[in-house]
Amino acid sequence: MGFQQGLSGLNSASSQLDTIGNNVSNASTVGFKSSRTEFSDLFSTSFYGVASTSAGIGSQVNAVTQSFSAGNITPTGRSLDLAINNNGFFIVRQNPTSSTGSLAYTRNGQFQVDKDGYIVNGNDRLQGWMANNGVVTQGPVTDLKLQTNLISPAATTKVTMGVNVDSRLTTPTVTPLDPTNTKTFNWSNAAQVYDSLGNQHNLTLYYVKGTPTATGTPWTVTAYVDGNAATTPNTYTMNYDTSGNLTNTTPFSVTFSPTPVNGSSSPVTLTIDYTGSTQVAQASGTPTETVDGYAPGTLSSMNIDTHGNIMASFSNGQNKIIGQVALATFTNSQGLQNEGGNRWQQTLQSGVPAYNAPGSGNAGTVQSQALEDSNVDLTAELVNMITAQRFYQANAQTIKTEDTLMQTIINL
Repeated sequence: MGFQQGLSGLNSASSQLDTIGNNVSNASTVGFKSSRTEFSDLFSTSFYGVASTSAGIGSQVNAVTQSFSAGNITPTGRSLDLAINNNGFFIVRQNPTSSTGSLAYTRNGQFQVDKDGYIVNGNDRLQGWMANNGVVTQGPVTDLKLQTNLISPAATTKVTMGVNVDSRLTTPTVTPLDPTNTKTFNWSNAAQVYDSLGNQHNLTLYYVKGTPTATGTPWTVTAYVDGNAATTPNTYTMNYDTSGNLTNTTPFSVTFSPTPVNGSSSPVTLTIDYTGSTQVAQASGTPTETVDGYAPGTLSSMNIDTHGNIMASFSNGQNKIIGQVALATFTNSQGLQNEGGNRWQQTLQSGVPAYNAPGSGNAGTVQSQALEDSNVDLTAELVNMITAQRFYQANAQTIKTEDTLMQTIINL
């Protein structure tokens, strides 16, 4: 009877329209993945199987599957907005304050920071690996948290300074060295150093050219800190060969006591590494300089690179990696269970997730300050809607025609 076939077709068309309507309603949902309704035919069976003359008894919904194709990526300008290029899912922990909080997976990268410093999407905490002294060790994933408290200061222990002293200069005729008298030295440079409390001190180095010899030229370096001579001995000899290269590479050790006493560790000892310094006919200068100490500071900004490294910038000018975002990949993404809220749960069909850093394994990279749009193609969905509507109307017509035939038989 055509009633059965028509009714099954109406149910199938109705399910297809529901799926299309859901896609259209989520066309602006970040990270949403569109679905499609898949059908299969129905045949009446007996002990002997399906008869070769059977016309079938209609259709049924076989599955509603999702398309995990990537959506367009739209820049947003927010440092915590993240988009995944290609394969992978963000890992989030639901109900983080509960001991039973479970992991879920999402493509929605609209993250922010909660009052406790955790990176969250709604109430779900983003998962990854926290860094220890700027080094990330991958293991079990954990809640990612920004360092919102004061970063402790660090005393300077090493200054790396590549200088050039001008070979055209002549040895001063006025001695001894007097920092207030420029006639007693050829050149000076300075660096900002720090004690254990983060107090800044001015290290000034005075360079005096010695008498050149057939094998090279010696230069004497004298260290002053905050206008006072460093603890004796506070001098160091730099020996340059006839090609202008520094021949002695033992660091210059400088010791000073902060004045006035400020409660920091005292004395402060640091080394100055002059490796790579030169003496050529060019104005004296300091092409390279690095100082390893710093003052206390607070988090001022952050950035996430393509490999998920969270780089924090602090008000004291320091930058360091504080964590790394993890991505999950599955052997069969179609096996994931959609639980709403832009989240999926793993199932037996999806397989166990593999956790990788972005850009490693088969995980894609992440793009900061951007979001992945829904992959719904509105044009295609509207065309599909017209097709489904005609599908529904045709099945309704089948039922109507069958009713007319039944009426004809009854009126015989």
